[in-house]
Amino acid sequence: MQRLILASSSPRRKELLENLRLKFEISSSDADESFSENLSQSEAVMELASRKAKIVAQQFPDCFVIGADTVVVHDGMILGKPVSGQEASKMLKKLSGDTHSVFTGVSIISPEKETRFYEKTDVTFWELSDEEIDTYIKSGEPFDKAGGYGIQGFGSMLVQAIDGDYYTVVGLPVSRLIRELRKIGYSLPYEKKTTETSSTLPSS
Repeated sequence: MQRLILASSSPRRKELLENLRLKFEISSSDADESFSENLSQSEAVMELASRKAKIVAQQFPDCFVIGADTVVVHDGMILGKPVSGQEASKMLKKLSGDTHSVFTGVSIISPEKETRFYEKTDVTFWELSDEEIDTYIKSGEPFDKAGGYGIQGFGSMLVQAIDGDYYTVVGLPVSRLIRELRKIGYSLPYEKKTTETSSTLPSS
């Protein structure tokens, strides 16, 4: 039986995999999230996703392991998770009335190989008032989110438009993920494989 492991404790990624009706286990990894400044944003998120997946794959070498990482990029700068209300306010003021990009990198490690990919989605914010920003920060939502907001929660009120895959912004491009899992031989539980059977007629 093929086992699928999500190398993340993110409740959002857990929910997205559950929406796909996949049976999976969770084993989070405390991977180092620093990366070389020489890497592009797409290379960085794939490298971090791979790092997370590899740590867990060492514990489960016969399984399919999914690692993922998401970053928010504005004016060429990567915005991490704010650690204070003041930092969250600065981030949201930067994003206000402007367009930024969200990159999510994914690594899938199977018993035979590793597959990496990323998706990029552009997000445009409304012009935000100080009151809107303060209200959002008081909700407590910004503090475990890259860029200081969550599009799937209360932060949806900040977003004017998106160009790309919505689930990339949430943290896992699930449609692409399913297709990549198929390519590397993972059997989706709700898709029956067709097998050709031949019958041998007795000779006369």
